[in-house]
Amino acid sequence: MTIKRLKFCINNEWTESATSKYMPVMNPSLGVQIAEAPCCTQREVDAAVAAAAAAFPGWSNTPIPQRIQLMFRFKALLDQHLDELATLLATEMGKVLAEAKGDVLKAIEVVECACASHYLMQGDTCMNVAAGYDTVSYREPLGVFVGIAPYNFPAMIPMGWMLPFAITTGNTFVLKAASMVPQTSMRMLELLIEAGLPKGVVNLVTCSRVEADSLLTNPLVRGVTFVGSTAVGLHIYSTAAGAGKRVQALCEAKNHALVMEDCVLERTVAGIINSTYGCAGQRCMALPVVCVQESIADEFVALLKQKAQELKLGPAYLADSQLGPLVSAAQKQSVENWIARGVEEGAQLVLDGRGVKVPGGENGYFVGPTIFDHVKPGHAIGDEEIFGPVTSVKRVKDFEEGLAIMNGNRFANGSCIYTSSGYHAREFAKRTHGGMVGINVGIPVPFSIFPFTGHKDSFFGDLHAMGKDGVAFFTETKAVTSVWFTEEDAKKKVSTWDGTLTRN
Repeated sequence: MTIKRLKFCINNEWTESATSKYMPVMNPSLGVQIAEAPCCTQREVDAAVAAAAAAFPGWSNTPIPQRIQLMFRFKALLDQHLDELATLLATEMGKVLAEAKGDVLKAIEVVECACASHYLMQGDTCMNVAAGYDTVSYREPLGVFVGIAPYNFPAMIPMGWMLPFAITTGNTFVLKAASMVPQTSMRMLELLIEAGLPKGVVNLVTCSRVEADSLLTNPLVRGVTFVGSTAVGLHIYSTAAGAGKRVQALCEAKNHALVMEDCVLERTVAGIINSTYGCAGQRCMALPVVCVQESIADEFVALLKQKAQELKLGPAYLADSQLGPLVSAAQKQSVENWIARGVEEGAQLVLDGRGVKVPGGENGYFVGPTIFDHVKPGHAIGDEEIFGPVTSVKRVKDFEEGLAIMNGNRFANGSCIYTSSGYHAREFAKRTHGGMVGINVGIPVPFSIFPFTGHKDSFFGDLHAMGKDGVAFFTETKAVTSVWFTEEDAKKKVSTWDGTLTRN
């Protein structure tokens, strides 16, 4: 098999790196290498930032309608190439085709929302803040932003959460694509260039953590948006913020569901199956922990096991596959180590996904659905992010105990409740620590006009991704106060503002 050597992009030109170090890009369904991504040199990474900085004056002065028209053309090309992008994503990341298509569609959704960013960029006005004085405010772009993307959503996160709002608001951008899955972002950037992207507005590199760290303190960079682990997110937040940059760091999660005895059980289990095992559990809005009321716990666990065993494991690029591989051999090993740890901790292993046999994917990185029951407080498998198809069941007496267990976790990306009780639904929405809350919805990711609002150790920063927060993150406010002279005032040589809201 030919190994494709990938390039980096500066000023719309794809260039082979001067590096001698390349990082493997695998097909996780087969366990074979399909490409290699350059570990760009420090000079190349600096050149990407310099190109973005040079492009900023012209791009920020480009009328907003023209910037938005670029997004319309980009959206049309994404629609046209949807199936191609989904196949590419499934091949390099391991999501099954339906999930890969959903990843691209979520990116398109944010592009569509960015087409309305001129409404969100509008400022405020007020006449006569003092006699003869008016004040208006504007939202202006800041300059160069850096996006550091994870491997689990190669389309939605870099080309959805990060890029569209950044450039439609007038900023320029450097994307550090995930080295394990760079081809999806690269192909989408090719389409953006085809849509008419001016040179330097978006630049793309792949590199090691050493070069990525330099982006956090580069004086030409004004802000950093990151999605990944909590340890790295906290490092990025503290380092970049300490260098005077804006930062949003979206990090790990351990989302919990609270399943009440009055839930619609079949529908509840179906929702949890999709939420837990979709993308092989490799998403920060997965649902790996279920606090289930003791009165229905036996029936719930039996039905969950039955439905999990019915999932069809298979290579990601086959249309009938329902559960694909993990992204890498290292991630497979990590998940299997977590399963072993759960057994050591004393949780009851109801369904073991280790050692599964997948026809056509014998060398792929597959772990089947795994279920632990009787997970207790202090069990790491129920408290820490595993990022794999592993469910932990915590049995609880009632609503209050379940809510307390959920809120005791240090992560708070999302949470949900399955119930028929309006009272419990409202109480849960009000009292849960989760930033995104589902009422009988397992993955409560909001539509892109709303921000993605993780809390606690799931997020570091002040302004979240997407929605009004997203526009605010990529812009800053300028307030302008003017005095209006009458002809008589001009003759009297009226002075400027005296700081007391009066005229001298």
